[in-house]
This record gives sequence, C-alpha cells and structure tokens, in this order.
Amino acid sequence: MDDSELEELERELPGLAALSRFAKSLDRIPWFANMGEPLTPGARAAAEAYLDGLGFPEADIAILVDWEDAAAASESLDWQSPAWEAEELQRADLTARALELMSEEALRIGMTLIADKVSAPAKEAMEQASFIWDMEDDAARTLAVGAAVQAAHGAALALIAAHDPEFEADQHPFAAKFQLFEFGRWPVGVVGSSFNLF
Repeated sequence: MDDSELEELERELPGLAALSRFAKSLDRIPWFANMGEPLTPGARAAAEAYLDGLGFPEADIAILVDWEDAAAASESLDWQSPAWEAEELQRADLTARALELMSEEALRIGMTLIADKVSAPAKEAMEQASFIWDMEDDAARTLAVGAAVQAAHGAALALIAAHDPEFEADQHPFAAKFQLFEFGRWPVGVVGSSFNLF
C-alpha cells in the first residue's frame, strides 16, 4: 500500500467505523412496535424536529390509529411534493458531504451494509405487526419496510457527515426521522399540511 492509498484509508476510517457501529445497532430497534399508540413526548419532539429541519414547522402531526388509515396515507403520498423535494435536497447535500470524507466505493459498501442490516429485522417486525393488526395489504407493508431502510440510509449519511466539525448530525431532520422508527413508529410522510405518523 502506497502513501496515497494509506492516506485515503485513514480519511475513510472514521466514517466507516461509525457506519459499522450503526449497522450493529439496527437489529435492536423496536421496529413498528408502537404504531397507532398515543405519541410519547420523545416521539413528539422527534416529529417536530424532523418537520422543523425539513422546513415544515407549521405542519400538524396527524396520528394514524389503524392500518387502513396508514395504507390510505401511504397511497396518497406525492413523490413530487414539496416535502419529498426537501428530503431529496437534504439527501443530496449529505451525500456530497459524505463523499468529501470517503470514496464513492466506500460509501456504496457502507450503504449496502446498512440496507442489509435493517431489511431483515424491519421486515420480520412488519410481519409480526401485520399479524397483530390482521393487515393483509402487501403494498403498505412493503412501503413501511422501504421507509425504514430509507430512514436508516439517511441517518447513516448524517453520521458520516458528522465527522465534519461544522456539521451537527444530531440536529439533522434525517436523524429525527430515524428516531421515530427507534420509538417504534412509522413516519408515513407529509401530505399537504399534515405529517402522517403511524
């Protein structure tokens, strides 16, 4: 290994170590365990932080109480909505920051690891929740698991970017959104002036 390769590896190590620690924590999250339950103060704070960080502080938090509401809300999502566009801008910014700290290949490997580590426990938890709720809507279940993977991906990007001393990962909306999954919720999405949360 020559000097430039060693320097590249040293530059990437903090971000890769953070991703590894994060990946190891993903099977301990109570995925979808508290859907439909009253919102705890911590979950409400995370929802408000997500909305504030995304630029929608006036949006109302709409607590969905059953699968029918969640399925309907997930089907009504507009992937070209202002909230969707705001998330895409945040994702692009975090990706650019991450690529300043590690190579594209290292980032791809890290994100693949995160997706692998979150998919199985989230899918298993969703199957259990579907059984408890007697919910047979495969599309909604797939959307919920996909949302968990996407939230973990966003939180991982924020963790990498946190190695920039000027960046505050714990205040990033993607960190707040992931916290909602840590609280056992499914943040379905912002539709109009409502943030639908199951």
